Amino acid sequence: MKQRGRHRRRRRGRALRAALTGAALALTGAATLISASQATVADDPGTLKPLTSAADTDALRLTERRVPTDWLDRLSAAMGDPVGVDTVLDSADRTLRDAADCTAGERESLPVSPAATRAYCWDEADTDGWRPGAVTTSGEAEEDGRWAGHRVILSAWSLDDGTPQGGLARVSFVNADDPARLGYTSALLAVPVDGGHDYRGLASPVTGMVWYQDKLLVTAGAGDRDALYVYDVQRIQRATTAADAVGRVPGGWAAGGHRYVLPAIASYRLPDTDDAARPGAISLDRGTTPDSLVASEHVDADGDRPTRLWRYALRPTTDAERGGLPVTDPTGHVNAVEAYETGAAEVGGVLSYHPPGTARTDWYLGRAAGGQDGRGTLWRQDRKGARASECGADRSQQCWSGPVGSLSYSARTGDVWSQSGRMLFALPLSSIEDALD
Repeated sequence: MKQRGRHRRRRRGRALRAALTGAALALTGAATLISASQATVADDPGTLKPLTSAADTDALRLTERRVPTDWLDRLSAAMGDPVGVDTVLDSADRTLRDAADCTAGERESLPVSPAATRAYCWDEADTDGWRPGAVTTSGEAEEDGRWAGHRVILSAWSLDDGTPQGGLARVSFVNADDPARLGYTSALLAVPVDGGHDYRGLASPVTGMVWYQDKLLVTAGAGDRDALYVYDVQRIQRATTAADAVGRVPGGWAAGGHRYVLPAIASYRLPDTDDAARPGAISLDRGTTPDSLVASEHVDADGDRPTRLWRYALRPTTDAERGGLPVTDPTGHVNAVEAYETGAAEVGGVLSYHPPGTARTDWYLGRAAGGQDGRGTLWRQDRKGARASECGADRSQQCWSGPVGSLSYSARTGDVWSQSGRMLFALPLSSIEDALD
């Protein structure tokens, strides 16, 4: 039986690789049709320019606002003891499909070069009417790549209510222990109100998300003065009714039809200035001391200013009370410990990586196609210059996923995960480096 199971997995693996290779070849062919004017280096973001003046870095400062512990305890007392990630995974009621079983239209959002080595598509009925958001994994949360013994992928979605601010936000918990079968279920993101007697849904597109230790940090959209919200994955609460409402309802607690709800434990507010930098994409960098939260803002292609990239230091595990949260000064402010300007616009994904044996830091930027529909570009940038991946006979730079999603790196496996449209995909960071050399 075990041998037959291995043969089935090998056949599925060959079919998956064939599907991904075929999709990449087809998309490469399509990429050759891009006009030469689109393939020029006119969009080269140039070199990173350090930001060191107080006037520049003050615009990156956040102010911490902790949700009182008694509010959270009051919710738990009313809703029941929190459950763990393993309990959520055990209740998975949906399954992602392998790329070989996805439609050609769904696979069109995959990158051309470098190509994905693993890819899945989400349940269409479950994601209809929802906007895909950021991705993070247990490879960011823990150095061994597992949480409670499981390999886990978290995917954010926001309800498409027709407004730029977005509707309710949720996170799908994916059990990735078996690459051939990824099951998942979702939890609503919420914010405690009324002293912990109730909660409201977080209404925002989640363009950035990082899972560090037991903390989940997510970005908030332009309609919210708070730029970041933090959730504790050890404080997942069960909803007691499947009602579409959110919060306390007659007879129990509702989470917009979802089984679980995550109440925020903290938020981080932007400075009250016109030049305040709102994090749009975020990721984790374990190559700094201490570990750091990397951020980029979103500037439109027709904007009249550069895009800022920066990082905040994170508290280590040894800080029992505040481990995983951004480091604050005595006044409760979170200050950037490094910052740059880049000529790149429409940044939808950011990574900071330190190649072993070198003193340099490479910044990887996923950029949308100039505010237009189509494929994005993937750049590697540092203080000496920038380089983009290329594809097709005309060496087009529009080879990355479309639309561009967040980037999440797992040092344990060396994989980068992202999400575009209804496709969830991964590829080795080494293949990205090879495509940019």
